[in-house]
Amino acid sequence: MCGIVGYIGTENAVDIIISSLKKLEYRGYDSAGVTIFNGNLETYKTVGKISELEKIIPAGFTGHIGIGHTRWATHGKPETRNAHPHLSSNIAVVHNGIIENYMHLKEKLMQQGYEFSSDTDTEVIAHLLHKTMKNEKTYSLLDAVRHIMTEIEGSYAIAVLCTDEPDHIVLARKDSPLVIGLGNNGYFAASDVTAFLRYTKNAVYVNDKELVLISPTGVEFYNNDGQRIEKKVDIIEWNEEAAEKAGYEHFMLKEIHEQPISIQDTYAGKISELEGRVILEELKMDEDQLRNLQRVTIIACGTSWNAGCVGKYLFENLAGIHTDVETASEFRYGDPILCGQVLTLAITQSGETADTLAAIRSSRSYGCKAVAITNVVGSTITRETDSVLFTHAGPEIGVAATKTFTAQLIMLYLMAIHIGTVRGRLTPETSRDILVGIKQLPGQVQKILNNKDAIKKCAEHYAKVQDYFFIGRHLNYPVSLEGALKLKEISYIHAEGYAAGELKHGPLALISSATPVVAIATKGHTYDKVLSNIKEVKARSAEVIAVANQSDTEITKYVDMVLRIPDCHELLSPVLSSVVLQLLAYYTALARDCSIDKPRNLAKSVTVE
Repeated sequence: MCGIVGYIGTENAVDIIISSLKKLEYRGYDSAGVTIFNGNLETYKTVGKISELEKIIPAGFTGHIGIGHTRWATHGKPETRNAHPHLSSNIAVVHNGIIENYMHLKEKLMQQGYEFSSDTDTEVIAHLLHKTMKNEKTYSLLDAVRHIMTEIEGSYAIAVLCTDEPDHIVLARKDSPLVIGLGNNGYFAASDVTAFLRYTKNAVYVNDKELVLISPTGVEFYNNDGQRIEKKVDIIEWNEEAAEKAGYEHFMLKEIHEQPISIQDTYAGKISELEGRVILEELKMDEDQLRNLQRVTIIACGTSWNAGCVGKYLFENLAGIHTDVETASEFRYGDPILCGQVLTLAITQSGETADTLAAIRSSRSYGCKAVAITNVVGSTITRETDSVLFTHAGPEIGVAATKTFTAQLIMLYLMAIHIGTVRGRLTPETSRDILVGIKQLPGQVQKILNNKDAIKKCAEHYAKVQDYFFIGRHLNYPVSLEGALKLKEISYIHAEGYAAGELKHGPLALISSATPVVAIATKGHTYDKVLSNIKEVKARSAEVIAVANQSDTEITKYVDMVLRIPDCHELLSPVLSSVVLQLLAYYTALARDCSIDKPRNLAKSVTVE
């Protein structure tokens, strides 16, 4: 999940690569480096963030072609010697992904006299390229890269410079994102379009096993047989300002505040309120296919998995269809029972999550229809599934997902209502009631944001505790999981989410006066049961923070603090409760002086398995 960039053109490559790396720093910030061709391959790299790299690059250093990298450590500790680019004589390489057979290749290369100065898998690529070009005198750099693609196993997006071809950058991709930018003053390569949005909105997405040759005069694309291919140019709708903080202290806070817009953008054009139905033309499944579905299997990781757990309740309640939620990293190592009447639904913010991609490929081998919910147009998942439902949340830079989580929930509501209507489970009146509620959500989220001071005060009060519990029932159980995940991600407080009824089966042993419990106690058919669970933890001296409806006057009798959400349809409360818990996590991390946008050991787009 590292970030790679490349540039060739008439501008100063140093400035462009540094600014582009800063846009990708959410993908990893253990170390960073650049190589600029300036008569020779000049390489600078260091441990830490891009700001540390800037300090070691000499003032006035220029060049018109270069590559750069910001790293999330997989092979080798965050040390300067493990930072990219990696060199082999006259070759420099940056790499995102994992070379699975690197140890076998490394041993062979060492036997042939190659010396390794790092613990990374990437250095193998540099030495393989050097060996290939040394042995195959007629090979161009493009030929050499294509050749080693047959030797390396695993995932990669690579960018390569060679002094033998000083006007070329060669790139290749397999299972890791890579996009090319076409500008007026040069050409760009990156792991994400956000890297070059300030320079151009014209982008070409590279597919698996494709190669790219960039020169001062243009960009050429090749398949893995070495044949020239034509590619479609996409116009990116986001602007650079959408990826900036816009006056907020952190990206995470900005993205929390963008949720009224991102929720609205996700359902825009998909709701026919008058008819009480959802319009999902992107689903590309006719009514007979939806009626004949036997089961839905949701495949996801992390926050997207928590969204999927909410989806399970929605599909079963609204569409009357049995739904399983599978952890993507475990899915393909089991023996799933799948067939052509099972819909597999992949949920992935980036569309590049390696475990989810591997799982969806596995599911398709059973003949399943595959659908994706993702935020990124042109991402790999869009080419691996039969249809794609885009959340339109805009770029999300903060590592901890916020607006993309609630956007995923909105898409799951729409999908469940659509399938439920087609299958005759929902009447137009019932659908209309929920759809009216969905259209009210942006304003209700804004009310929470306008009254966030109470959440901030609560966060500061408990900021020094070591452990948190989050509990909920039914739809609010996955909300408790997501609330705990957010808190542990950015505040480093140990937090656990539980189905409230499960406390008595073991976790109560951990409850004490030093363990605050967040109870999602919104109005609904499990409300009385949650009150009983609150009494259980209060009997063990725990302090309880309730997330409750604005109109609930009963809850204050049983808890220590109440964080309010506007009254809403019971099924929609997870959206509003999640916003409250995002703010609770944010202000807790702020009080603890944590690195909120770049939490330790994490990165945004998890492109390794």
